Amino acid sequence: MSAPAQPEPWLRGPVEGIAPILQPAAHALLQAQEEIAAYARDLPADLLWRETGAATAGFHALHLAGALDRLYTYARGGTLSDAQRAQLKAEATPRPDLDGAALVRIVDEAIGRALEQLRATPAERVFDERRVGRAGLPSTVLGLLFHGAEHSTRHAGQFITTVKLLQAGR
Repeated sequence: MSAPAQPEPWLRGPVEGIAPILQPAAHALLQAQEEIAAYARDLPADLLWRETGAATAGFHALHLAGALDRLYTYARGGTLSDAQRAQLKAEATPRPDLDGAALVRIVDEAIGRALEQLRATPAERVFDERRVGRAGLPSTVLGLLFHGAEHSTRHAGQFITTVKLLQAGR
């Protein structure tokens, strides 16, 4: 195994324009983005959407992007739109029209929007209360931003594991 071309994002220093308290979230998002790009870019749709009795690899990438959008909507103090609710329901449906390059674009766009939101989030507002979902469960701006980032890394890892298992079984 060769050494990585550069250190992981958290070892590269601060992400420009993002408050120090939000740096861990930015680093986690960049890590997820880079890992999805490294593993997904050249994958064919048939591998990404192969049914195995567990979630498909493609689901993990789509869910990463969709959940990040929803969590960051709540962090802004918003509620989910009908389109976001529809996307949530559609994430589990196989999308054989999406290959690895298409999934990389979707994840890149979602993480790009999330990083812009982190840049626009004033440090003095991170402990503002926020309500989540129809039940209005309690959280904070920071809680939602951090959970969106860690949730993204979790699904990036599940994506990679699923892809490796499928490739090993070929």
